[in-house]
Amino acid sequence: MSLSDKTLAFFRWRMPLIPVMLFLGIAFAYPVITLLSVSFTGDTGGLSLENYIKLADSGVVIRVLTITLKIAAWTALISIVAAYPVAYLLSTVSSNQKNFLLIWVLMPFWTSFLVRTFAWIVLLGNNGALNQLAVAMGLPAPPSMLYNFTGVMIGMVHALMPLCVLTMLSVMENIDRNLAPAATTLGARPAQAFLRVTLPLSMPGIAAGGLLVFITALGFFITPALLGSERETVIVQLIIFQIKDLLNWGFAGAISVMLLLAALVIFAVYDRLVGLSTLSGGTMRVQESKRNPIGWLGRQLSSALIEVTAAVTDRLAVFVERLFPPRADRKSRPVGRRILRVSVVLILIFLAVPAFFVIPVSFTEGNFLAWPPEGFSLKWYQSVLNNPIWLEAALRSVVVALFAGAAGLLLGVPAAFYIVRRAQRKTALIALMVSPIIMPNIIIAVALFYLFADIGLVGTTAGLVIGHSVLAVPYVVVTVIAVLKQYDERLDQAAYTLGANKFRTFFHITLPLIGSGLIAAFMFAFVISFDELTIALFVAGGEVTTLPRQMWDNALLQVSPALAAVAAMVLISMIFVILLSEYLRRRSQRLH
Repeated sequence: MSLSDKTLAFFRWRMPLIPVMLFLGIAFAYPVITLLSVSFTGDTGGLSLENYIKLADSGVVIRVLTITLKIAAWTALISIVAAYPVAYLLSTVSSNQKNFLLIWVLMPFWTSFLVRTFAWIVLLGNNGALNQLAVAMGLPAPPSMLYNFTGVMIGMVHALMPLCVLTMLSVMENIDRNLAPAATTLGARPAQAFLRVTLPLSMPGIAAGGLLVFITALGFFITPALLGSERETVIVQLIIFQIKDLLNWGFAGAISVMLLLAALVIFAVYDRLVGLSTLSGGTMRVQESKRNPIGWLGRQLSSALIEVTAAVTDRLAVFVERLFPPRADRKSRPVGRRILRVSVVLILIFLAVPAFFVIPVSFTEGNFLAWPPEGFSLKWYQSVLNNPIWLEAALRSVVVALFAGAAGLLLGVPAAFYIVRRAQRKTALIALMVSPIIMPNIIIAVALFYLFADIGLVGTTAGLVIGHSVLAVPYVVVTVIAVLKQYDERLDQAAYTLGANKFRTFFHITLPLIGSGLIAAFMFAFVISFDELTIALFVAGGEVTTLPRQMWDNALLQVSPALAAVAAMVLISMIFVILLSEYLRRRSQRLH
């Protein structure tokens, strides 16, 4: 075989990867590298380390980075603890119940995070709804939960916990439900069976969910800015200040490099502990201790913690059974199951409260977001619907999200098929595909602005589509990989033996069976794009705007109930779409 034939065969074999690699290389890697290289340029334009010397001498930046890491770590930890019972219950109920509960889990995604944040301001304020409720019930007013670390945690966990639930759920659905009952038949108490069987098997989902929440939290700045004080200033705020106020691209690039290195170190440790394949629902990495001492130590500590917790739970279960002995004359749901359901209901209420709070507030006659609403009026809906700026922003957000979701499918689905069925180095390819998730959004946004300013894409819909597609592709790849791992390839092989070619097999066998997973991937990408603000702040420019950008601009000028009216319309529209799709899915099942 000649060299040209080998080259042609090489590219033909990897053809599914080429489009996504080219796209991420041009729209992601190149602008990010360009931006980061600016940090090595001095005032004279030559190669210099003065920005890093200034960074090393700046105690403020190091302190703000520490605050950012602390906020992200606590957000990830609390999200894991709160998301686990929700994901566990979703994995054990019927398909119809799961779809119903998922509507409530995804409720925060359907309400702009700006409106959710302002809703928490009204709910948690000194004269807010929670204080008024406490006073009405004759209880002492709760301590201040606004403009401090507590308020930031409430807003951050509320925003990111659904992402943790979805990540855990993809792993828990693959756990054999017969294992825990088998453990109980061998003498283990239900709590012990859970801690020693179910919990270890769900650890990949816990690790992946915690990592995604942590990395996403590194790029959050609106929630700490609005719900926290100056003691909760995060690193993204410093980057934005250096660019927008001081036009100091070099120092902003140096801060971005520092933030990126921190994220890469965390990913490297994560990869050594459990492996990056867990991000797509894969199993944890198991290696010899000599080759991977970090992973061995992590597994030993996890096992020890599980054993101690199981022993304590066992003693507690014996104590509870002595106090409340089970009655043999009637059947009742186990205490643990009842506690689980009550916990999930409370968590779902926490997720849904801000979303439903904006609906009554949107009908107020007043001029500010406040509780209780003043009177009843439709004037804020009329002001939004009669304002062409709001309508254009909403239409552009829908168009951009549709194109970003479509681009995510066109680029991500072939790459996911290649990784699952052909790739030998799956971990490396998954790392490349999810690299935009590893990178905090602020770095991508600034890098795209730096590139688009030279080629005239700032302030264009095309620029927004490209930027949002960069964020959409990783989520599509991860979701489709998780779906394909559950697909039985023998169905395709059976079609081949009956004379079907690959084209007909894909469209008549594979696609119908994974169609629901592709729809989920598209919806995931659509939601990520529709609610994206960071890229819009830089790429949209002054004339072209999206709905989150318009809401942000409106919030800076005046926190009016128009924000609540927009959020209520989006919420109701999303619920209608979800219910309609669920109705069509059930109808299709009945027909088939």
